[in-house]
Amino acid sequence: MNTAKILWVDDEMESLKSQIMFLEHKGYEVTSLSNGHDAIDYVKDNIVDVVLLDESMPGITGLETLQKIKEINSQIPIVLITKNETENLMDEAIGSQITDYLIKPVNPNQVWLSLKKIIDNKRLVAEKTTTAYQQQFRDLFMALNDNPDYNGWMDIYKKLVYWELEMKKSDSPEMREIFQSQKAEANLEFFKFISKNYSKWVTNPAADSPIMSNSLMKFKVFPHVEKGTPTFFVLIDNLRFDQWKAIQPLFTENFRIQEEETFYSLLPTATQYSRNAIFAGMLPIEIEKQFPVEWKNDDEEGGKNLFEEQFLKAQLKKLRKEDLKYSYTKITNHQDAQKLVDNIHNFLNNDINVIVYNFVDMLSHARTEMEVLKELAADEVSYRSLTASWFEHSPLHHALKKIADKKINLIIATDHGSVRVNTPQKVVGDKQTTANLRYKHGRNLNYEPKEVLAFRDPRQAGLPVPNVNSSFIFAKQDGYLCYPNNYNHFANYYRNTFQHGGVSLEEMIIPVIRMTSKSSEA
Repeated sequence: MNTAKILWVDDEMESLKSQIMFLEHKGYEVTSLSNGHDAIDYVKDNIVDVVLLDESMPGITGLETLQKIKEINSQIPIVLITKNETENLMDEAIGSQITDYLIKPVNPNQVWLSLKKIIDNKRLVAEKTTTAYQQQFRDLFMALNDNPDYNGWMDIYKKLVYWELEMKKSDSPEMREIFQSQKAEANLEFFKFISKNYSKWVTNPAADSPIMSNSLMKFKVFPHVEKGTPTFFVLIDNLRFDQWKAIQPLFTENFRIQEEETFYSLLPTATQYSRNAIFAGMLPIEIEKQFPVEWKNDDEEGGKNLFEEQFLKAQLKKLRKEDLKYSYTKITNHQDAQKLVDNIHNFLNNDINVIVYNFVDMLSHARTEMEVLKELAADEVSYRSLTASWFEHSPLHHALKKIADKKINLIIATDHGSVRVNTPQKVVGDKQTTANLRYKHGRNLNYEPKEVLAFRDPRQAGLPVPNVNSSFIFAKQDGYLCYPNNYNHFANYYRNTFQHGGVSLEEMIIPVIRMTSKSSEA
């Protein structure tokens, strides 16, 4: 470990010799100076890890010295040491971004604790994180082998996301590797669980099944709609649970979380299936039956999500909620988003406002989406960071802040998640076979049965039958489905990109969060 370099500035250094010896004995390298001018010159030419700074010195004061040091290097942590306990001085010191504040007379342990907090904090947190995960590893391993039900899987995934976020505090590459392999194992077991249970959930209404896309609004949105208090249901396209955790702090500035839950996306975990199912309150096979003109299969011409409002209207009627005053807004470009900011107050007259926000579309134009996302989101950490940065500066955040002082209910959800793919799988099909990377449907598909979840009869998955002999296949874990033609090119082009449509924890177990505005509680 490198020796930390401490600069201690005090006009009474003689009386601090024993303190300095104590710190040197603890392994710190201490330089002592008796006035602010010398301290400022020293910081210009030397590496300093922490400055211990006396507040009242003749000539230039501690606060003035502090200001000058921050101008030279704003990152240096500064501990102000003072006899003066007035609130005014404390406010000024905190405003000048001191790292810590000690009141004289200070004893050696106080100074040591302050330095430990500043210098060793990162290392201590990393060590603690690694130890805590080592203890949790066994519990997670046992939970995976305990035949979890759909609730159990939601708990396991939440814990995995928690540890994935905690891992950034750990400096152990080995622990990160262990975590990644545990997550891969969890995804394999989850794939087996879905393979065994999915068909039962969608074909047998009496079966014990989770809340899924087609029952989301019935159970998680409409029960909270009350006349007199507008409810905003914001569906952010393609938002994983870990991405929600990345933007959560921005919501909690203005809103209080009442429920943070997850639900299951339908298969395929793709917009035209899962989002249409959310708004229609029906399985895709039922939507096709009731809306044969509006429903489009993958291989048919025309937009696949053009009738969401019509489906929503039908669901309101079916649930006998036609008397609710509603609005439906879809944001696919910056101009629409700006309109939302300008008009958001008008929505307060409605009982429920549905806002669909195409997050991925807003990051980039469809044509360059792949290149842009490959550059900006090379892994999960950068994808979360990109999500947080996008949301913080987005018109959506701005619009919600504008109504945060009103009494409203806010529900945030998504249609599906995404998974980073790394393992190409060969699939052979005829010309009509669809192009999606995480699922495909077509006639006479040829594939490795162990690598996919296959439904020879799409109705077994609650899906329409596009053509006679059509079957659906879904990729597992981090697989992606490529044709033999130009196989190497596509395998390399799509490797390490975020895709959706298949079976993984990240794509299927997705957030639904209910909040109320803080300022309306008083």
